[in-house]
Amino acid sequence: MKVTTEAQLAEAIRDAQGPLSITGGGTRPVGRSFGTPLEIAIAGISLYEPGALTMVAGAGTPLAEIEAALAAEGQRLPFEPALWGPVLGAAGASTIGGVVAANVSGPRRIQAGACRDSLIGVRFVDGRGDAIKSGGRVMKNVTGYDLARLLAGSWGTLGALSEVAFKLLPAAPAQATVVLDLPAGAAPTALAAALASPYDVSGAGWLPGTGAIVRLEGLAASVRYRAAQVRMLLERFGPARIEEDGSAALWQALRDVTPFVGRDGDLWRLSVKPGDAPGIIARLGCEVVLDWGGGLIWALMPEGTDARAQASPYTGHASLMRGAAEGAVFQPEPAPVAALSAGLRAQFDPRGILNPGRMS
Repeated sequence: MKVTTEAQLAEAIRDAQGPLSITGGGTRPVGRSFGTPLEIAIAGISLYEPGALTMVAGAGTPLAEIEAALAAEGQRLPFEPALWGPVLGAAGASTIGGVVAANVSGPRRIQAGACRDSLIGVRFVDGRGDAIKSGGRVMKNVTGYDLARLLAGSWGTLGALSEVAFKLLPAAPAQATVVLDLPAGAAPTALAAALASPYDVSGAGWLPGTGAIVRLEGLAASVRYRAAQVRMLLERFGPARIEEDGSAALWQALRDVTPFVGRDGDLWRLSVKPGDAPGIIARLGCEVVLDWGGGLIWALMPEGTDARAQASPYTGHASLMRGAAEGAVFQPEPAPVAALSAGLRAQFDPRGILNPGRMS
């Protein structure tokens, strides 16, 4: 079933006789999902005010359409959303509602915050079929409960998004990347040094076959100066160079986890303390991609491997993004948090029909 208006979405949920599997573009098939498929195709940019740095769009609007409209005005989504479809083996076009539902945040998260931090308002339909609005279309809106941030990362289990509103940022006119020849386990220490510097780093990660990478963005003269300073700072860890022409391609590969596209094995995503990353990488003993200064680890494990058990002990979250390993797909919640989550689902979805089991 496909819906193209909020009224149709509300009717479909009200009339549902059983579980609904809510999707957008279908590019993030993470977690267990069952029930009648319900595709949200409420598309179109309903408001874009470049001067106010705000945009409102239907949840089913393709992400590519939104990014093209912003690029034409020299603007961008602050959180650099990733395209997970290829690495997860899913066809289709990513939608902005799917980005919000999964709280997808790319390398620039360390500087600009996560997807939920740029979200200033949402419209959604709850499990009763009622349309609800939270937040507004301007950044100064502070009334009511902040349901927008609650919906971000809920994977459609609390409500079906129909509209989202974002604050925006100007696009950087220039960028450069300092590339450091280091193994993955040694990278977090060097990345931490770059992030602690005064040079306004907008990305810090590690790519197989490339090494540690640190991004600088802004005006061309400023980028050149800061890149040179970061290079000198990092050369105590190993040979470093500055990449300008190929900089954007490196960050796209990191953002979309391109090194693991089409590769066999289970794909895990671990969000941990950056300082714990070297030990976790050693215990995992597999190929990795690092982002957020080592705070985000993408691990390609042999099929059926429990990355949580192998990475322990660690503080953070580990999710099975692709594969057939047994057990919970998302990190099991501590009992007090699980009780809060169950209470929220009971309030927003009393019949338990919205993506049931998706986050188990």
